[in-house]
Amino acid sequence: MNRCLKHLRSKKLVHNVFPKPCMLQNLYCTSTAQPEQPQTIARNINPQIHTLSLQGNLEEALSLVYTHPSLSLQDYAFLLHACAQKKWIQQGMALHHYIFNKHPTIQNDLFLTNNLLNMYCKCGHLDYAHHLFDQMPRRNFVSWTVLISGYAQFGLIRECFVLFSGMLACFRPNEFAFASVLSACEERDVKYGLQVHAVAFKISLDFNVYVANALITMYSKGTVGFGRGYDQTLDDAWNVFKSMEYRNLISWNSMISGFQFRGLGDKAISLFAYMYCNGIGFNSATLLGILSSLNQCSSTLDDINSTHLRNCFQLHCLAIKSSLISEVEVVTALVKSYANLGSHISDCYRLFLDRSGQHDVVSWTAIISVFAECDPEQAFLLLCQLHRENIVLDRHTFSITLKACAYFVTEQNATSVHSQVIKHGFQDDTVVSNALVHAYGRSGSLALCEQVFDEMGRRDLVSWNSMLKSYAMHGRAKDAVELFKRMDVQPDSATFVALLAACSHAGLVEEGVEMFNSMSESHGISPQLDHYACMVDLYGRAGKIFEAEELINKMPMKPDSVIWSSLLGSCRKHGEAGLAKLAADKFKELDPKNSLVYIQMSNIYSSGGSFIEAGLMRKEMRDSKVRKRPGLSWVEVGKQVHEFTSGGQHHPKRAAILSRLETLIGQLKEMGYAPEISSALHDIELEHIEDQLFHHSEKMALVFAIMNEANFPGAGNVIKIMKNIRICVDCHNFMKLASKLFHKEIVVRDSNRFHHFIYGTCSCNDYW
Repeated sequence: MNRCLKHLRSKKLVHNVFPKPCMLQNLYCTSTAQPEQPQTIARNINPQIHTLSLQGNLEEALSLVYTHPSLSLQDYAFLLHACAQKKWIQQGMALHHYIFNKHPTIQNDLFLTNNLLNMYCKCGHLDYAHHLFDQMPRRNFVSWTVLISGYAQFGLIRECFVLFSGMLACFRPNEFAFASVLSACEERDVKYGLQVHAVAFKISLDFNVYVANALITMYSKGTVGFGRGYDQTLDDAWNVFKSMEYRNLISWNSMISGFQFRGLGDKAISLFAYMYCNGIGFNSATLLGILSSLNQCSSTLDDINSTHLRNCFQLHCLAIKSSLISEVEVVTALVKSYANLGSHISDCYRLFLDRSGQHDVVSWTAIISVFAECDPEQAFLLLCQLHRENIVLDRHTFSITLKACAYFVTEQNATSVHSQVIKHGFQDDTVVSNALVHAYGRSGSLALCEQVFDEMGRRDLVSWNSMLKSYAMHGRAKDAVELFKRMDVQPDSATFVALLAACSHAGLVEEGVEMFNSMSESHGISPQLDHYACMVDLYGRAGKIFEAEELINKMPMKPDSVIWSSLLGSCRKHGEAGLAKLAADKFKELDPKNSLVYIQMSNIYSSGGSFIEAGLMRKEMRDSKVRKRPGLSWVEVGKQVHEFTSGGQHHPKRAAILSRLETLIGQLKEMGYAPEISSALHDIELEHIEDQLFHHSEKMALVFAIMNEANFPGAGNVIKIMKNIRICVDCHNFMKLASKLFHKEIVVRDSNRFHHFIYGTCSCNDYW
C-alpha cells in the first residue's frame, strides 16, 4: 500500500477543487444543493425558545410550539436539534407530525428534513430515518452524511458501505462522511477500512486531519484481515500519522491510544514525552491514555520499577499544574496507577479524597471501580458507606460493585448487593442484571446466575455473553451450545471466546471446530488471538498436539505467550517432550519472568527420568531470579475469609489443621486414595513428595472448613474454596473422595474453571 501511495503522489496530484463542506454539527443548510453559511440561521431563532433550550428547559420550549402563532423553520430546526441531543424521540416525533400537519407546504424543505434525519439517527431510530431519506425529493451531501453517521454510530458497516457507495454516485463525500464510515470499520475487518482509505486517497482527502485521525484509529483498533497482521496494521496507523502535514491534539491522542490498545505502553509513553518536550499541549484524554499505558508497563515487571513510579509521579504533577486533577476520570486513573505500582491502598484513597473536590455518586463510583480490581473487599465496604451516608446510588454504582463481588469466595456479597438493587428499583435494569449474572457465575452460584438471566425482561449481547461465560466456567458446554442457538442478537468476538472455552473444557472437539469455522463463514467475525488460544487448548487437551501445532503455524498473527503456554501444558499432559521444548523457548522469549515455563519443563524432564535436565531447568530459573507463584487458597467460614498457603505456614490454627488433615488422609486411604506423585519432582525422597502433596493449600482450606462447620450450622451443605492456580491431579482425587466421605458438595474454583465435587465425582468428568 505504501509503495502505491508513493507512486501516485510522485505524479504531483493536486487536491480537486470542491467547495468546503460545512460542519456536520451545523445542519443549517438552505434548500439549495450547495453548502450554505450556518451563521445566518441563528439570527432568526425565537429568543424565548433559544433561551429556554440553553437553560435546559426543553419541555417548556417545546410547549411554545403549540401556542406561538408564527415560528420560523429555524425555530423548528433548533428544537429538533435539541431533541436529538437529549435523545427525546417521542417529543421529536410529536414535533415532526405537528410541523407537517400545520405546514404541509414545507415538508419538502431540504434544510428542515436534514434536521429531522439527524434527530432520528441520533435517537437510534434508523428505520424511520432511512424511510424519510428515501422519501426526500432532493438530497445534498449533508443528507447522505447524516444517515451514514447514524448507521456508523451503531456499527452497521454494511449499511454504511451501501449508503457511502450511493453517495459517491451523487456527491463528493466530505471529511465527516469518511470519518463516520471509518469509525464503523473499527469494529470489523481492516479490509473495509482499506477500501475507504483508497477512495479518500483518490480524491485527495486522506491528508485531511479528520480523515487521517479516523484512519489512525481504524488501523490501530480494527480487526486484522485481508492478508494483514496486527504489526502491519499498526504500522499503517503510524505511517498515516507520520505523513500528516497538520496534526491536532486528537491526532496525537489517537496514536497514543493506538499504541496503548495494542499493548505497547512504552511506545505510547515515548510519544507523549516527545509531544511534551516539543511544546504540544495535552488534555485529560492524553493523560488517561498515558496512565493506561503506564499500567500496561508495570504489569509486565517482576518487581516495582522505580522508573514507572517516577513517571506516575511526574504525570501526577502535570495533572496538578494543568488543573486536570479536578477531573474525576484523571484522579481515578492516577489512583489506579499508584495502586498497580504497589502504593498502599490507603494512600490511593487519600489522593482521591484530597484532590477530587466535591464528591457525588459519579466520583464515588469511579473510585469504587478502581478498588473493584485491586481490593474488592474495599469496594464492597465503600458501597456500604455510601448507603449509610444516604447518597442516592445509581445503576453504575451497583454494576461496578457487583464486579467486585465476582472476586469473592462465595455469593453472599453478591446476594447482599442484589437485595439493595431490588430495594432501589433497579431489578429490571439490563446493565445491573448483566452484572448480577457475572457476579453469581464467578462466585460459584450457577443456579442464581440462571435465575437472574431467565427473569430478565430485556437481554442485550452482554447478557448472553455473560451467561455463556458462566456455563463455560462451570463446565456446562452443552448448555452453552444450546443457549447459543437461542440467541436473538448478533454474536460478537466475545461470544465465540466463551463458546470455544466451553467446548475446550468439556472436550467437545468437533463442536468447537464447527464453531470456530462458523465465525468467519456465517457471522463475518475474523478469529483473533483469544480464539486461536481456545482452539490450541481444545486440540491440546484432547491429545491432538500436532493439530494444535499446525493451527499455530497457520495463524495470521504472531502467537502470544498464552498460546505457547497452552501448547506447553498440553505437551506436559500428553508427554510430548520435543514439542514442549519449542513451546517453552517461544514462551520464554515473550514472558521470561513467568515461572510456569520453568516448572512445566522441569516436570516434563522429571517424568521422563531426565533428572539432570530437570535440575538445570530449576537452576536456570534461580539464576534468572524468577520466583514460583505461590499456591494460595481461600475459604469463607462464617463471614470471615481465611487464606492458606502450602503447609498453612501463617495460619494460627496450623497445628490443629495438620493433625485433622493427617486423620482425614488415613480415612481417605481406606477408601482407595493413593497420592498422585507423577506430577511431583522425581529426584527427591518419596516421603518428601507425599508431604508436599498432603499440605497443598486447598486441602488445608477444606480441613479448616470441616473443623468449623459445627460453629456455623447455617452455612449449608456446600463448601466453597477458591484457588489462584490450577488444581493438581492429587488434590482433585482428594476432593472427590472427601465429598463422598462427608456427603457434601465441595466447589473448588481454580484459575481456569469451577470443579463441583459431589459424592465421589467431579463436574469436569476428570477432563481439565
